[in-house]
Amino acid sequence: MSSKSPVVVIIGNGVAGITVARTVRKQYSEARIRIISDESDYFFSRPALMYIYMGHMKAEHTEPYERDFYDKNRLERIRGRATAIDADNQRLLLKDGQIVPYDYLVIATGSVPNRFGWPGENLDGVQGLYSMQDLESLERWSRAKIKHGVIVGGGLIGIELAEMLHTRGIPCTFLIREDRYWGNILPREEAALVEEQIANHGIPLQRNTELLSIEGDAAGRAARVKTTAGELEADFVGLTAGVRPNVTIQHDSLETARGYLVDRKFRTSMERVFAVGDCAQFRNEDGSAGPVEQLWYTARMHGHALGRIIGHAIQSEFDFPLSEGLQQADSPADIDYDRGIWFNSAKFFQLEYQTYGFVPANPNPETTFYWQHPEKAIGFRMVWEGSIADGQVTGFNVFGLRYRQEVCEDWIRNRATPEQTIQNLRRANFDPEFFERPESRIKKAFLKAQKGAAV
Repeated sequence: MSSKSPVVVIIGNGVAGITVARTVRKQYSEARIRIISDESDYFFSRPALMYIYMGHMKAEHTEPYERDFYDKNRLERIRGRATAIDADNQRLLLKDGQIVPYDYLVIATGSVPNRFGWPGENLDGVQGLYSMQDLESLERWSRAKIKHGVIVGGGLIGIELAEMLHTRGIPCTFLIREDRYWGNILPREEAALVEEQIANHGIPLQRNTELLSIEGDAAGRAARVKTTAGELEADFVGLTAGVRPNVTIQHDSLETARGYLVDRKFRTSMERVFAVGDCAQFRNEDGSAGPVEQLWYTARMHGHALGRIIGHAIQSEFDFPLSEGLQQADSPADIDYDRGIWFNSAKFFQLEYQTYGFVPANPNPETTFYWQHPEKAIGFRMVWEGSIADGQVTGFNVFGLRYRQEVCEDWIRNRATPEQTIQNLRRANFDPEFFERPESRIKKAFLKAQKGAAV
């Protein structure tokens, strides 16, 4: 057994980085774990930023762990910005001059809002919505009385920002490049459901509209925007056209594409350096750049998997003792990361959304079924491969309903046929008592659609 305690250094205290730290600590009580962040002292739930602004929560309520959690688990926090990696000496260099040695370095720097070089994008009153600092900036401009905001980009962050401004009575206009909301993700019918929510809250939505420039006033603050559809007054501009991996920490030996390129063990091209979460980009089997997984729940999965992988490395290299109560059989396996079946959820104002498996934005009419409630904002879509009778379901979109993740994933994993799925659809519903359960309607519509197709 080595007499040296292995040192795990994590850049970033978001869900990916903190999950790495927790997972390693559960296995090794004596390993040294150091977490570096210049955003906040404590891990907070990033999806909850909007609820702070809307007055539903205080900032400290978004912290999943009590503040003494870090001391109890001996997770050392360093407030600072990492600027460079000294790979030869296994050291991390910080902006303030600190030098932090490591045995294993984890880059979990997350994302930054996209900016596409628009003229005026650096004016005062122009920002994204990703970090705690972005929230503080939005609060500052809101107190200064925003007259009219413009939100550029139609994804999840854009609609969150629209809802936030709406709760303060701040008028805003939503600009999207596509012919429908979130057109690269949602089929046309589902997009229309969300657009109805936007319209019901009095927010103008301009489709097929691109931002050309942001014009400022004499003080350097945004005053108006020019678009392909004309000009709009705007003393606040939210740039929410997606995010990109934060790859500001560079090294000649650190390979990047959109993000830090990693294998299925999160290993970068640098020895002893890993990347997880939004900033990581998987390599395909042929070595080319593959997918970036930029969801909260995948970041947590990354962190848990990498924590076990680093645990295995510590055991192999240092022959370090496992935490008390763990047996050798409990030691982490050196396994590849497997995300499993795709899942995501969101809320568009009052409209809840879940998706399981793969649902294309433009599904084949012959291998999809969509049902929508005639009076309520409730929608269900199923897609499949093959025939109705012996094909297999591959994905679901659910709006205005709550369906059990394990049931939907079980249908996809076990290749249930569309007919089997529809017959057992009520198994998935876990809405509270007295909520409408529309599964009989969905089944009736499905059978009618298939009868019509067979004619």
